[in-house]
Amino acid sequence: MPAANPARTWSYSGRVSRWTGSWLSGAGEPAAAQDFPGERLGLPRSGPGSIASRGARLGALLIDLVIAALVTSLFVRMDVANPDVMRTFNYWSLLVWFLITVAAVSLFGFTAGMAALGIRVARLDGATMVGPLRAIPRTALTAILIPAVIWDADTRGMHDKAVGTVVVRTR
Repeated sequence: MPAANPARTWSYSGRVSRWTGSWLSGAGEPAAAQDFPGERLGLPRSGPGSIASRGARLGALLIDLVIAALVTSLFVRMDVANPDVMRTFNYWSLLVWFLITVAAVSLFGFTAGMAALGIRVARLDGATMVGPLRAIPRTALTAILIPAVIWDADTRGMHDKAVGTVVVRTR
């Protein structure tokens, strides 16, 4: 019996990595080799303007969610013992988070949580303001969570790739 050709051997991980590699790289091209995240985008390795860490992005999101809940608690009753009341509170809190995030990212490029952790959203085309046309879909995709946790080699989430932005360090 002839030996199996290694090039024709089926591999689940190989197929998935080829699929996600071309999908996350964009336009069906394999990801370009780079020494650090952001290199192929022309960003520095470290310091201001470099790619923000995943931890800083998660921390900023959590801070922003707490702020939204605090703002919501000024207007909507909160009762931890009553699931129906908490469900309503959570919906309003999510709406408040969405509105605050869209407004802050559109105008300033950062939210309160991002400012506290020294990160901001920047456009890849170099424009100074992110603007609502990019901030609204970016925030909506962040709310869904899945696009925000699927990263490419530059650690850009699908939500950032979709609107042409990147989260960078400010300090």
